[in-house]
Amino acid sequence: MPPDSVSVSLVNAVRATCEDLRAALEWQLRLKPMPIGEALLALAKITPEQLSEALHRQSLTRGVPLGQILLDMGLVTTVDLQLALVTKMGYPFVDLKLFPIDTAALRRVPAATAIRLRVLPLMEWQSTLVVAMTDPLQFRVLEELEFTSQRKVRPVVTTSADLTAQIAKAYRGIGMADNLALQEPTPRVEREAPAAAGASSEQDAWMLAAELNGGEAKPEQEEKPLEQSDNTLVRLINSMISEAYHQRASDIHIEPYPGREKVSIRFRIDGELRPYLELPPSYRNALTARIKIMSDLDISERRKPQDGKIAFAKYGGLPLELRVATIPTAHGLEDIVMRLLTAFRVVPLEALELAPDKLELLLQVIERPNGLFLCVGPTGSGKTTTLHSVLQRLNRPNRKIWTAEDPVEITQHGLRQIQVNPRIGWTFAAALRSLLRADPDVIMVGEIRDPETAEMAIEASLTGHLVLSTLHTNSAADTIVRLNDLGVDSFSFADSLQGILAQRLVRKLCASCKQSRPMLAPRLREITDDYQRALPPGHALRDTQALHEQWRQRYAKGGVMQDFQAPGCDHCGNTGYMGRMPLHELLAATPAIRLLVQKRARPVEILALALSEGMRSLRQDGIEKVLAGLTSLAEVRASTND
Repeated sequence: MPPDSVSVSLVNAVRATCEDLRAALEWQLRLKPMPIGEALLALAKITPEQLSEALHRQSLTRGVPLGQILLDMGLVTTVDLQLALVTKMGYPFVDLKLFPIDTAALRRVPAATAIRLRVLPLMEWQSTLVVAMTDPLQFRVLEELEFTSQRKVRPVVTTSADLTAQIAKAYRGIGMADNLALQEPTPRVEREAPAAAGASSEQDAWMLAAELNGGEAKPEQEEKPLEQSDNTLVRLINSMISEAYHQRASDIHIEPYPGREKVSIRFRIDGELRPYLELPPSYRNALTARIKIMSDLDISERRKPQDGKIAFAKYGGLPLELRVATIPTAHGLEDIVMRLLTAFRVVPLEALELAPDKLELLLQVIERPNGLFLCVGPTGSGKTTTLHSVLQRLNRPNRKIWTAEDPVEITQHGLRQIQVNPRIGWTFAAALRSLLRADPDVIMVGEIRDPETAEMAIEASLTGHLVLSTLHTNSAADTIVRLNDLGVDSFSFADSLQGILAQRLVRKLCASCKQSRPMLAPRLREITDDYQRALPPGHALRDTQALHEQWRQRYAKGGVMQDFQAPGCDHCGNTGYMGRMPLHELLAATPAIRLLVQKRARPVEILALALSEGMRSLRQDGIEKVLAGLTSLAEVRASTND
């Protein structure tokens, strides 16, 4: 019987049995494919002019389905789309309340994934997985399902009214979702950035991952050499790096596991690791080898850690650089961590969220002709970014500025930048020794790691040069003790020191969902006690009334202090946070501070003196940013030790 003669009986009927659904799927295979736009035209739901306008908009917004664009334009409804899908495009319609769901199909897709993607596996048919969903044209959802289930996926249509409840009910029936909440899932954030944001033209990584997975993995294929991965793995890595950039990730973590466990890939965004995707275990060696090739590392060396760098533009990607570290792990595997370096973007000093008085003091310190200025904090706290902001301010035609870095993370025109290499003896100390003969005005040393570098930095600052560097310490006061422990001469150090800027990074409240309300008295008292805890006896701000008056002048709205919170929204992924900002603690080397440095005083004595002279600690600076509505008190407390 020709397909047209059975269209009414097979397409418009609700599928309630496996036999009916198999017949409808076989009939759909014989249909000539029809685009959704033509289907809606055939139903007279849109006009040719409206379709042309929608197609034009789709060309400007890559990755957005045509049906979604028509919905956004208000030209069709969800019911119109489903009618076109069923009557013109041949997608079977299934009543989930009546259909007998196959347990084996459910076990192909984790319950959490089904809830998140709003799909319900129904049965396996001709080596494919049949799933019910409201919009079978969500190709990225289908690709993720193919990757997860290791099966080709055939979608069918169902209503959205009780889809989530039916998914949870089905999985609870087989004991896979006893604690699964009956709630609407968070809308899936599109991985591909809008075209206006300069999105990459690379294919979506889920699609490429699904290509790698292909069919069901064969146990005998433990590892695939690079040449067997076709071009798909190469494109996936390029797409992964592009997406990491557009998602504002600072690091990419690639973590292989032994046996048949999949390779986990995670992004660090705003200081937190978030799962990105998983790859088949058979590609872990090929993935590592490709990244080593891009980083110019030794592919055959798997027993020792290696460090390298990727100039991503060389591979047709964004003008982006990545610092790569390979770390040997158990079972002969290697982890890879790639840090994204914003080599083309220097942050102006004014954009570092420094309080006005701190910014003024910092400018006074760095404009001095000689001396030592240090930026300190833990790894990943933005020290290098801050120093390059300082160098941008100092970078003038009448100055010669040298930098010695490992690696050179940020480049600026006008700076003469050196990449040190300790493996060949080209250390920070050796570079400093050479730079003193290169007629410098300003020298930036990437990090003070050893006594020799510390002594050379102090010597350079005492011979008429401004020296900038970083150190891994917890606070400004601890930095002085740390350098003393490195064996530097305390009198020379005291003479050379101009200032120390300690910093941390905290997450910012999401501006899209941030809310404020009048601050209650217990909350104000809690914040006040936290702020005053480190102040020495007799400090002016130990007077609570004076402190509150100062806060009201700076942060009150209509004379009332505000309490800010962000409940979460689609823009921030329901975290309540979007982006990061630094907290600062700026210690200026006054005569009294220099005297304590010479005496090798304890950190607590140095901190007390600095606070009495007007310095604000990291915790205090964070509390002021909480009052300004920039971050939360929980973030500040988690990042500071006061």
